[in-house]
Amino acid sequence: MIATTFNEEIAKKYAAEGLTACTYNTVGQIFYSDGWQKPAGLCDNAWLCMREYVFALSHGGKNFFDGWLKDENVAIISCNDGTRPVVFKIEATDEDAN
Repeated sequence: MIATTFNEEIAKKYAAEGLTACTYNTVGQIFYSDGWQKPAGLCDNAWLCMREYVFALSHGGKNFFDGWLKDENVAIISCNDGTRPVVFKIEATDEDAN
């Protein structure tokens, strides 16, 4: 996980009082997946937003964004929480997911 964000303008208009940036996961956390399964401890909603990219990267996919990322073997994905999205860097590794 590389960043948590908070859209204060949208939160003031639509969110319950006291809502803050997401605290489910922590910046710097690293998760490993076998390409199919959600890593333990990862937010379910974040997984739903990134699983296709994880699968593709684990099977050799690359250059998801037509060259606008520096590394074609990386995907930068955020969860779909419009008030407090969390940003993830996804990349293939040789690490075992277990």
